[in-house]
Amino acid sequence: MPENQTRLGRIDEEYRKEISNIISYKLKNPNVTGLISVTKVKVTNDLKYAKVYVSILNSKNIKDTLAGLKKSSGYIRSELARKVNLRNTPELVFELDDSIEYGTKIDQILKEIMPKKED
Repeated sequence: MPENQTRLGRIDEEYRKEISNIISYKLKNPNVTGLISVTKVKVTNDLKYAKVYVSILNSKNIKDTLAGLKKSSGYIRSELARKVNLRNTPELVFELDDSIEYGTKIDQILKEIMPKKED
């Protein structure tokens, strides 16, 4: 079992890198705006589905960008199949990862609290 988890971990990481490259350099969907980071990819054990967690910064409209990624998932999947040579290429499910945004918000709150402590 652990050996399979290691393999899945390697596949997750490989997909994360490749999907990130595809979105950055090959995707030409006008709705997809801003800086998009693929933070994590989680492939199911049967390799049928892959959850792709993305962080979107400086986007005109985050909802439109996420919808654009979902619309482009077929194209991204076919590019991925070309890059990563596995028998099956999973169906991509895009999820918004707001952990970076959440972290920034926490940092902001901490900055507001810290100076008050010094007084």
